[in-house]
Amino acid sequence: MSLTQSDLFSEIETVINGLKPELITEERKIILQPLVDFVQAKVTDNQDVRINFICTHNSRRSHLSQIWAQTMASYFNIKNVFCYSGGTEATALFPMVAETLRNSGFQIHTLSKDENPVYSIKYTLNAHPIIGFSKTLDDAFNPATDFAAIMTCSQADGGCPFIAGAEKRIPITFEDPKAFDNTPQEAEKYNERSVQIATEMFYVFSQINS
Repeated sequence: MSLTQSDLFSEIETVINGLKPELITEERKIILQPLVDFVQAKVTDNQDVRINFICTHNSRRSHLSQIWAQTMASYFNIKNVFCYSGGTEATALFPMVAETLRNSGFQIHTLSKDENPVYSIKYTLNAHPIIGFSKTLDDAFNPATDFAAIMTCSQADGGCPFIAGAEKRIPITFEDPKAFDNTPQEAEKYNERSVQIATEMFYVFSQINS
């Protein structure tokens, strides 16, 4: 791990400082280890690290994973990490995901408003913003080869036994906060999932020696 002075927005740093990676179970660390190994191998060989987080609709968990992974790579000063997301079908980035990230300190601007809005998502003043919108995993916006495909939901994991172009296919699944849509617990449960994903991506990149 190579940790330098971070230029993340201060609100995001506050969230990161409140994470508790020490509470990640040994069983969960075993699930995360293949991603650690993939990133470390690429860093050791001075190669670009491409990670595509995949879920069925590319609307919730895959976006949270993409954004937090990119943020943690920056936090730990791991260079040449490029995170993506995709789905087995395209729908839209769910508004509560954008709201949850905004409440965590990300600067989010809507670039286009239609059935599948496009967002600019910034975690630092100077890095290129993440462009967030729902897309299929093989969309031209995503890498075609030499990437790790991270399956963030069990449905996509079971339905996509083969991901074309993926160098590695790694299931790291999360519970879907969609179950709490339009309930009094919605904001709480989306934040809970965001914090879990942030914590696990913190752990992954904290293990990297660069």
